Amino acid sequence: STPAVSPQVGSHRDISIESLSLFRLLEPQIEILVLGTGDRVERLHPAMMKQMRECGIAVEVQDTANACATFNFLMNERRVVAAGLIPP
Repeated sequence: STPAVSPQVGSHRDISIESLSLFRLLEPQIEILVLGTGDRVERLHPAMMKQMRECGIAVEVQDTANACATFNFLMNERRVVAAGLIPP
């Protein structure tokens, strides 16, 4: 099968339902998606957050430094987690 190709995400403005679709395809299904939006926390469109929740994936949006720490903490807790990180 062909791997999913996610659109390039250079800033929080590029995060879309399409760019998040890759995370819905992962096996095993992730419980939590940690998104790092660069130097500061950026709000994502509520419809995107709702769609991910409806797929059973909680989304945590933080600045990238905190998102990395959260990802590591959740990994240590043995949670099924993925991260999407935009460099600060």
